[in-house]
Amino acid sequence: MKNSFKLTGEAAETLAETYGTPLLVLSLDQVEENYKFLRKQLPGVKLFYAVKANPDPNLVKRLVELGSCFDVASDGEIIDLKDMGIAPERIVYANPVKTSIGLTTAKGAGVKQLTFDSEGELNRIVKIMPEASVLLRIRIDNKDSLVDLNKKFGVAPEEALDLLLSAKAKGLDVAGLCFHVGSQNTCSDAYLKALAISRSIFDEAAQRGIMLRILDIGGGFPIPSVDDNFDIFSMTRQIQTELNRLFPDTEIWAEPGRFICGTAVNLITKVIGAQVRSGQQWYFLDEGIYGTFSGALFDHWKYEMETFKDGPEINATIAGPSCDSLDVVFQNHNTVALDIDDLILVPNCGAYSSASATTFNGFAKAPTVIWEDIVETLPCKLMAAS
Repeated sequence: MKNSFKLTGEAAETLAETYGTPLLVLSLDQVEENYKFLRKQLPGVKLFYAVKANPDPNLVKRLVELGSCFDVASDGEIIDLKDMGIAPERIVYANPVKTSIGLTTAKGAGVKQLTFDSEGELNRIVKIMPEASVLLRIRIDNKDSLVDLNKKFGVAPEEALDLLLSAKAKGLDVAGLCFHVGSQNTCSDAYLKALAISRSIFDEAAQRGIMLRILDIGGGFPIPSVDDNFDIFSMTRQIQTELNRLFPDTEIWAEPGRFICGTAVNLITKVIGAQVRSGQQWYFLDEGIYGTFSGALFDHWKYEMETFKDGPEINATIAGPSCDSLDVVFQNHNTVALDIDDLILVPNCGAYSSASATTFNGFAKAPTVIWEDIVETLPCKLMAAS
């Protein structure tokens, strides 16, 4: 498996000259490679791509062709997938607290697979979608994840049986359980803990006449970052071994987002300003926190930056182009000295970046080009990405 898609310096320069900056370059072949890797490492697991990570239509279409299913969190995502002709059976509405318009939209689109984690949510589902198949989301505490989603969602395991019984009493199809160990989870321990807890709840439910048939193990599979060291091969093997042992006859789902798209996008941005402020070197880029770098705020992501220059490093602050003082990408960042118009390449920025970008201050979102669509137009020596 190729860890990530990364442009050469020559390719970045050619693309910047052709399309301008800031520019996002998406490799659909890397998306496919990531998807096929999980399919191979987790055989038999049905993959539901988490659309929120990166909803680029070209990316979604490639996953449709590969047979992927999809995890949505809103009426807007349901409508987008419906408009693309994706069958409702390939969609799970995996937001445990849904809006009324979201439930109504799901019903109209034929999406029947839903998650929940409270009595109040059950009552709303029964009122609008009594025909739904529901999965109860349980809380798995995991302080080691980059983003701890369990602070907001999931019922305590000891309360799970009561909610399952309530869902059955209300006439819903009680299909199974789901969990999410947190985003950018770099070891298997949390998954193994979650599987053991889930097995216990499955058994308790069976004793009360509820035969659960689906287990959704969520997402959280990591991608290469500047700080993390992990062995994704070992991690997925351990998860699959435990799935085989504890759930040999259960339908298993997963909801990868970051793993599918994170390594498939590069940002090309440019230095537009340089000055010394209070003794500190500042560089201003044409992309910032309100754009592709939004993941620094919303996803706690530490971006890599390649300058294609050699020389001694200095300490600098890297800021975006908007008139908001919050728009600072890096503080106390070590970099070679930069000049106006120098290019910076940011790899591994495909997840929770462009998806959360805004047009604040009137700055347009960085456009996206598909690497495989444009590579043939580049000079031969630039065609291969490293």
